[in-house]
Amino acid sequence: MNIKKELKPFIMEQYNNYEEILKNIPDVEIQPDKVKAIMINEIVANDPKDDFYSSAPNPMYLETTFPLFAQAGVEVEDIQDILDLGIYITNAVKLPKFEYTIETSKIKEHMPILEQELKLFKNLEVIMLMGDVAKKSFNMITKKDTKKNAVPSTSTYKLRNTELFYEGKRIFPSYIMTGKNILIEKSKFQMASEDIFHMLDIIR
Repeated sequence: MNIKKELKPFIMEQYNNYEEILKNIPDVEIQPDKVKAIMINEIVANDPKDDFYSSAPNPMYLETTFPLFAQAGVEVEDIQDILDLGIYITNAVKLPKFEYTIETSKIKEHMPILEQELKLFKNLEVIMLMGDVAKKSFNMITKKDTKKNAVPSTSTYKLRNTELFYEGKRIFPSYIMTGKNILIEKSKFQMASEDIFHMLDIIR
């Protein structure tokens, strides 16, 4: 299954700026039945060459992703290694930001694409929400059906010892996995890698 081909009809029907959005949808072939976990990052890279599935050498997003997996005890060398583990990585917001923060309206605007993306995977066991934007987007999706948030609106740190589930899937609220700050903020790096370790333990 090709992610871009699957999502393209929906995006073209729902968004006037579909051409810009489609530039940031992974043009990658995957086996959806083998995907057991999804990691939802906050937003696409400013340059598609720096995103997770870029064929360019040393994409910036992978420069922080690989160390997180290494800290969790798994050495990966490219995005295919991560896919082979049964893990798919995506972004909640499909257009880059040029301001410091991401407006709630922008998260809401792109939420339907993420919702369609999640529906592609029938064997999910874990959903990792890597940062507050991912948490907000996922809560928007779940609130449509249940009228309540799947993840409580409290700090991620306070949720670390709480096992959260939605429709039988384990939900991990975690920390943003991209940007150079994650390598500097040692405590968040450690906690995010611990969350990845627990996710891997579930899906193996």
